[in-house]
Amino acid sequence: MEQAVKDLGTLEGPALVFGGPYSNLQATQALLARADQLGISPSRIICTGDVVAYCADPEATVSLIRRSEMAVVMGNCEESLGFGTDDCGCGFSEGSACDLLSVQWFAYARNHLSAAAKQWMRDLPRALSFRMADRRFRVVHGSVASINRFVFASTPLSEKEAEFELGDADAIIGGHCGLPFTQVIGDRLWHNAGVIGMPANDGTPRVWFALLTPEGSDVRIETHSLQYDYGTAAEAMAAAGLPAAYAKTLGDGLWPNLDILPETETAATGRPLSETTIVWHGNETGRSTMPRPAPEPVSESAYLRATK
Repeated sequence: MEQAVKDLGTLEGPALVFGGPYSNLQATQALLARADQLGISPSRIICTGDVVAYCADPEATVSLIRRSEMAVVMGNCEESLGFGTDDCGCGFSEGSACDLLSVQWFAYARNHLSAAAKQWMRDLPRALSFRMADRRFRVVHGSVASINRFVFASTPLSEKEAEFELGDADAIIGGHCGLPFTQVIGDRLWHNAGVIGMPANDGTPRVWFALLTPEGSDVRIETHSLQYDYGTAAEAMAAAGLPAAYAKTLGDGLWPNLDILPETETAATGRPLSETTIVWHGNETGRSTMPRPAPEPVSESAYLRATK
């Protein structure tokens, strides 16, 4: 039975957060391998939904996620596939490039998922909650009000403040928009870890996840890039007859269209992002730490040395 909110209790150690596996088996395998390297157990891994979408391995990706026993919030794709609706429910404008391309990958996903996988999708909670450093976190897919709402770094602060009240939370972790950002608004936090199934439109094939670590009364939020075997993922998409535009994106890191992006995010197209760290003290106002454009991608080893 579908749950409205699932409570994960208090997370005492680091938590790994990511979104949008998008049927990308190779990226999902790489993410779980990284979690193992970091010593993070599945009980402290959180997925913001859309396990299935653009790529070629919906059933295998669902199976891998399920076997891990990580926490997963229902995304619009899980809602649509689980309950048998006619489209992905992504919120694309009718007739847009995104809308037209979604017809192909959605039909493929629907036809390549088992009944058990669809039942699992129906049973997912629509929100997760947990506490960290005595702060109340709410995890949603799009927003508290709408499963398929696109919330970006440039979305007005007043709209995010209304979501905090609706969710009765000190922090909201969202997904759906595909771009990582961290924003402190008054004494509250909005965070999007990005997705692992597609690049962040920054001209590189890297994908993104985040680590949240309690430090006394503070929370340390780090965005990390992830390298994986995108070539094999793209080949699988081609073999399955999925849209070539999205297979190309896996390699060149550029979205095939920018229908959903606001002006600010559109202007950042093709500018490589760098990993970021912010310590949330709960007393900073309106400061956004969307991963900064960098002249060249920053290696993880260099990043870790710089932030130790």
